[in-house]
Amino acid sequence: MIRHHNFQHNGVTLRSTLHIPEGPTGTRWPTAVFVHGFTSNRLELPNFVAMSRLLEAHGIASVRFDLSGHGESDGDFFDVTITGEIAETRAVVQAVRTLDFVDPDRIGLVGMSMGGVVAGIVAAEEPGIGALCLWSPAAVAPFEIGSGYLKGRRLAPEIAEKGYVDADGHRMSSALVADIAGLDVYGRSSGYAGPVHILHGDKDDIAPLEYVRRYLDYYDGNAHLEIVEGADHAWGSVPHRTALHQSTLRFLRRHLR
Repeated sequence: MIRHHNFQHNGVTLRSTLHIPEGPTGTRWPTAVFVHGFTSNRLELPNFVAMSRLLEAHGIASVRFDLSGHGESDGDFFDVTITGEIAETRAVVQAVRTLDFVDPDRIGLVGMSMGGVVAGIVAAEEPGIGALCLWSPAAVAPFEIGSGYLKGRRLAPEIAEKGYVDADGHRMSSALVADIAGLDVYGRSSGYAGPVHILHGDKDDIAPLEYVRRYLDYYDGNAHLEIVEGADHAWGSVPHRTALHQSTLRFLRRHLR
């Protein structure tokens, strides 16, 4: 079953899609909450939809939501901050626990790119997350943006001229730049003691592998990094995307079922 659901946070509507396995009325299912990447939405390039359908076929429900200023949710991208996205994701997780088809003791997080960074921090700061899966986490972002650049472009002159950075057609504010630059990705993620599965391609030219490996220095032996040969940031081939989905399925079945 697929249905739509609206979450509320600080007066903003966050729109979502729910995938619920078939089963007896009243069944409470293990559930994965998906966090999409920077400027993306709940469809996501590595195909959150296909992943949700795969999980549903194996008895795991899922919730895909649009962060504010993204997709169909309320808000303007200019007002987005990572601090706000962390708060929104925590609010969604708390609300998901109350849904009638969800087992509140079996909730996992799946985050893509910058959504992986957000998911990693939420898992550490929101109690009760049973499993954490990161796809191509963009742990490089605070270091890149903190150096004054985004994808090779200098940020300060563009902000001085326009009042924002043009990020793939989105107005990225100076507040968002400062928020990312000051983010302690590894320190804030390290408190999560549950199982962590990180999937990353060795041809990812957006989020270099060296920054992803660093996660393992901060987790206490509870994280596993799976490097997929030839995969890019968006998992842009059928074999690579299949590997991503199947590995995620195995991980979530093991730790949520």
